[in-house]
Order: sequence, then C-alpha cells, then structure tokens
Amino acid sequence: MKIICIGRNYADHAKELNNPLPTKPVFFHKPDTAYLPAGNDFYIPDFTNDLHYECELVLKIKKVGKNIAEKFASLYYDEVSLGIDFTARDLQEICKEKKLPWEKAKSFDNSAPMGTHFLPI
Repeated sequence: MKIICIGRNYADHAKELNNPLPTKPVFFHKPDTAYLPAGNDFYIPDFTNDLHYECELVLKIKKVGKNIAEKFASLYYDEVSLGIDFTARDLQEICKEKKLPWEKAKSFDNSAPMGTHFLPI
C-alpha cells in the first residue's frame, strides 16, 4: 500500500498557516504504519502538544500508471472514501523552520485513519 498525499492544496488553509500558495502540488507520503482502519482506536501521541486534523478525500487507485495525462486521470481510480490527516503541528513548524521534510510530523503510526467503506465513483 502507498499513501500519497497532496499538501497545501486548500488556499484558505495555506493562508491560515502563513504558507505560500504553491504553483505545483506539494506531495508527501505516509507509510503503511500510518494507516488506521476504521473501528480501531486512535491515541494522541505523547510527542506533540499541538495535534491538528483535517478531513481528507481519499481516492483508491485501481491500476499502475506513470506520466498520466490529466484527461485520463479518472481512469486510474474508481472508489472514494473519507480519511483524516493528523499532523503534529509543533513538530511540523520545527521541520519547516529547518527546511526539513514533514514526515516526522505527519507520518507517525496511525496518523491516517480511513473511513469504513470505499464507495464507487
């Protein structure tokens, strides 16, 4: 499984965090251990004092592809669900200040809970 995330794609949220609006998508990954299936308990990690969450649209990719033209993108997914993206915002700020990747703040165990069902599109 691969969890590919797009960051800073909501203009209002980027402004709220004083981030510049990117001209291209900002990608980051979450490892398999970030996935938390529906019905399992989530525990607030003890390494953060500022845990944020965002509801996310989750697309389930159904086949392998590379360099896919935008007009064909919808042929590569067929199901949708909801998920949560947890972020240790205090750790993320430290990473941003040092120009380091965000994974430490966004990719911890169980930081990507998923909805109970994927629905066909």
